[in-house]
Amino acid sequence: MTHSHDTRAQAPQETLTRLIGAWIKHSGDCPTAIPGLGLFRREIPSPPAVCMAEPSIVLVAQGAKQLWVGGEAYPYDPSRFLVTSLDLPANSQVTTASLEQPCLGLGFKLDPRMLAELAAQGGLLQPRDRGTGKGVGIGTATPAMLASFVRLLELLDEPEAIPVLAPLIQREIHYRLLLSDQSARLRQIASVDGQGHRIARAIDWLKLNYTAQLRVDELAARVQMSTPTFHHHFRQLTAMSPLQYQKWLRLTEARRLMMNEHLDVSSAAFKVGYESPSQFSREYSRLFGAAPRRDIAQLRGGGRRGE
Repeated sequence: MTHSHDTRAQAPQETLTRLIGAWIKHSGDCPTAIPGLGLFRREIPSPPAVCMAEPSIVLVAQGAKQLWVGGEAYPYDPSRFLVTSLDLPANSQVTTASLEQPCLGLGFKLDPRMLAELAAQGGLLQPRDRGTGKGVGIGTATPAMLASFVRLLELLDEPEAIPVLAPLIQREIHYRLLLSDQSARLRQIASVDGQGHRIARAIDWLKLNYTAQLRVDELAARVQMSTPTFHHHFRQLTAMSPLQYQKWLRLTEARRLMMNEHLDVSSAAFKVGYESPSQFSREYSRLFGAAPRRDIAQLRGGGRRGE
């Protein structure tokens, strides 16, 4: 199927809306043949849903969404993009969508190596990039950036060209992002000796070892930071303490085990590192808004809670 006629005559945002709408006809998420690129469509507004935001940018071509991190909302729409610089526990919400005008958009995973290489090549790496606060931000979507995404989506109609041309356009997108108002946050990912990179390494360790007992001082030493500095930067970037982050990983994995592998509540609790099923149930209810059994029953029934 071909969707890319006369795209140059249209504004990039209108073209993106048309291209995404042509590829994804039903509400949901759609992976593509281009590595790191996924499309989404939502036809009704939704309450916040627990998710893990990866280092990526999310563009909305039509409609509006917001990401909640640490109790703070980051709203975005066709004029603004969402960027996350590390794996962040969050809540994603669709705020504007309808059957007539669905919320249409894309997610694009960031490549830290490419960012580092382009930042160095373009003279954009400051010798000592200071921390830029949280690992999430909202940037202004420029016409040049949107046009590069249009070219990437047009490749979906030309699958044989994807291996050759997609890497070139992906490189351009990373470069455009480094020129955006979120440049400092993106350099956080690229800077190998920066605090952001060390926190990302700590998060990688936590994701692999979430069932183990966490000793924060040992994890800080592992990424070559003092315990107070580690705590400060971890909380600043993720809006959580390392222990809260580990708890979030445990609870979301337990939810997956109960949902997909049909484990009962106690088995899931023990498997992810809890010693007390009652403590697990309390903390699970706090995160997901319902006790484990009720939550899984609602998920299986396709019911969405409004609270």
